[in-house]
Amino acid sequence: MDTAGGFLGLRQKNAWIFGFMLFSSCVSLVASFVLSYDALEWAANPNQLLPCDISSTLSCTAVGTSWQAHLFGFPNSFLGLVAEPVVITIAVASLAGVRFPRGFMLAAQVVYTLGFIFAYWLFAQAYFAINALCPWCLLVSLSTTLVFSTLTHVNIRDGNLFLPEGISAKLQWACRVGIDLLIVLVWLLTVVLMIVVKYGSTIFG
Repeated sequence: MDTAGGFLGLRQKNAWIFGFMLFSSCVSLVASFVLSYDALEWAANPNQLLPCDISSTLSCTAVGTSWQAHLFGFPNSFLGLVAEPVVITIAVASLAGVRFPRGFMLAAQVVYTLGFIFAYWLFAQAYFAINALCPWCLLVSLSTTLVFSTLTHVNIRDGNLFLPEGISAKLQWACRVGIDLLIVLVWLLTVVLMIVVKYGSTIFG
């Protein structure tokens, strides 16, 4: 496989891709577990303050008690408890040399893309409607972004998305030269800038 060498070349290797995917999905699983535990704690005692209620802006209670946090009738974090172990299994198996069928990887891409969209729908709801941010939810958004980017990267690299040959070749070139990495960095910096511009010093005040 043609690589640009150095760090860009390292990003094409399975050890880097699936190792980073494993780390990111583990972070997301831990955050989902904490959110699920807090949801159960709050359900048992609705008057208590959660440990991650840092300020009026950074407040798990404000976000967790909103209707958006229980969109399907149960805490959204339960979805992470189901989804992330699947990603962890894919990452560990791939590090061990397993190569999953293209159809399976395409299905994983579709499902996780929906999860990525849902994560940022929740962020938008917290940012624009609830006017409060949950620290653990932000960590889930970050880790979901990283898992989504690595999964997309490997699926483009291996041609698992069943795209036309010309489009697939262009996307593979973009990944080899690091354009996908640039997009992720710009995306995350934009999110950080949005938070700073709207909330500024009230984040910890």
